[in-house]
Amino acid sequence: MPLLVVGSIALDCVETPTDRRDDVLGGSAVFFSYAASFFSPVKLIGAVGEDWPAEHTKLLEGKGIDTAGLEVIPGGRTFRWRGRYLPNMNDRETLEVHLNVLETFRPKLNGNHRDCRFLFLGNASPTVQMEVLEQAKGATLTVADTMDLWINIQRDELEALLKRIDGLVLNDSEAKLLAEDENLVRAGRKVLAMGPKFVVIKKGEHGAMFFSADETYVMPAYPTPQVLDPTGAGDSFAGGMMGHLASLGRSDPQALKEALAYGVVTASFTVEDFSLDRLEGINRADLDGRLAEYRKMLSF
Repeated sequence: MPLLVVGSIALDCVETPTDRRDDVLGGSAVFFSYAASFFSPVKLIGAVGEDWPAEHTKLLEGKGIDTAGLEVIPGGRTFRWRGRYLPNMNDRETLEVHLNVLETFRPKLNGNHRDCRFLFLGNASPTVQMEVLEQAKGATLTVADTMDLWINIQRDELEALLKRIDGLVLNDSEAKLLAEDENLVRAGRKVLAMGPKFVVIKKGEHGAMFFSADETYVMPAYPTPQVLDPTGAGDSFAGGMMGHLASLGRSDPQALKEALAYGVVTASFTVEDFSLDRLEGINRADLDGRLAEYRKMLSF
């Protein structure tokens, strides 16, 4: 079933201990949609400026991603992020952020977008996410991402959103901040009590934790020996997860567990190169093969 994602589209400058890449394709909606496209048709909504390279649009369309919702803002500049990863490749420093067109962008859903049953609200202001949610009348599964910025400056708006969505995806430090609790298990349960039906906490190289009213479990990370660039791993995880759910057309407990596993293995490919470079070189069979290896690792 078609999956709709609304989020950021960016040009990134990434520094790691061993390499640096400038003006590479990035953004939450980009990584999410590319990862999800291995499983399900994807419709993307986002904004870019006149500096946006046309070949990036062709790359996304080449994966079957519907870019009709990609708006080029006249006279605008594309969102840009510059960051540096520390030697442990888990922690990073944000060196520059230029919101540019994202500062004033307000997504507008057309009829085809409103009919999508599966909706992912990429990292954005909770106010903007709520505006999208109000327009997505046909959505039966709504999942959102967030970050520490919105927890700090728009907590009330975020808490209102949590009462309206089915699932929330965030990382471990964000979960602790939102729950005001340093114990991750308690934090997950406190966030769950704020309204969503399930909460997924990303833990980087340590995998992910899942919380619902019925069960709590941990999905370990796939042991990837070569991590070149972690940028977009969390968005690829969410894309693999939501793409699998959309392909099944359901989100029962078994489907969710399978979806998290697919999210883990999809993210494990993303970190093996910069931007989308590694994902461009694989297909669904590669994902299924790594999932089979991952399944063996979890069987005892």
